[in-house]
Amino acid sequence: MATIAVMFLALMVFEGLFISNALTKAALESLQDKIDISVYFKIDASEDMILTIKKDLELEEEVKNVEYISRDKALEIFQKRHQGEEIIAQALEELKENPLAASLNVKAHNPKDYEVIDAFLKKESYGEFIDNVTYAKNAMVIGRLNKIIDTVQRLGLFLTALLAVIAVLITFNTIRLAIYSNREEIGIMRLVGASNAFIRGPFVIEGIIYGLISGLLSFAVIMPIIYFLAPYAKTFIPEINLWNYLISNSIKLVGYQTLSGVVLGIFSSSVAIRKYLRI
Repeated sequence: MATIAVMFLALMVFEGLFISNALTKAALESLQDKIDISVYFKIDASEDMILTIKKDLELEEEVKNVEYISRDKALEIFQKRHQGEEIIAQALEELKENPLAASLNVKAHNPKDYEVIDAFLKKESYGEFIDNVTYAKNAMVIGRLNKIIDTVQRLGLFLTALLAVIAVLITFNTIRLAIYSNREEIGIMRLVGASNAFIRGPFVIEGIIYGLISGLLSFAVIMPIIYFLAPYAKTFIPEINLWNYLISNSIKLVGYQTLSGVVLGIFSSSVAIRKYLRI
């Protein structure tokens, strides 16, 4: 019971880390989706030329999506944004023509790719058509996002490795206590010629059983917890439904849990009994 309890706690933490990684990934993807760079064209740039540049951008592997916003569309968006502001409406009427330029909103697969896209847009052949690229204004935000992504990924790897080491050490010691209580029987079996596999077998199977029980039990416990927390998680990250994520990945998660528990039990049992297989 003590061994199962320890493995259960270790796998619960592992499961929590797995789910928190999914939440972190969804949050970062949501944040990435809100970042783009805008390419503003000169007023006299033809639509055909703008669409040609758009096609060139779409051929770049770093580019995820390119949205074309015409001058008329830009004016429509501007009017909706400032609806009810009489001063701006009067200013537009006095101008008698659309003062806004056409633009392209460019999204990259990875925030680190925006620098490459910015360099691509600085080609001499585009210079006479492009008036401004907003990369310089967004560079600080994009740089911070890159740092956040790198930090989260490194922290996740570190926590996973640390958790694995702690779980192995704890389970190793608990199984070793069980082996220690049977040290005399193990010694007698060795003296009468029992093979290492014969002696090791029951303890390895015991470790496998501990792992299976702990893995299934930890998943059974985490389900009601996730069901309760899902609405709160959706409040912070609307893009993810934690309960649906758990259900859709239940087979994978149960597999990871039981496999981790079994491997943990086999490894710990094999290492723990090694000392007693020597005479």
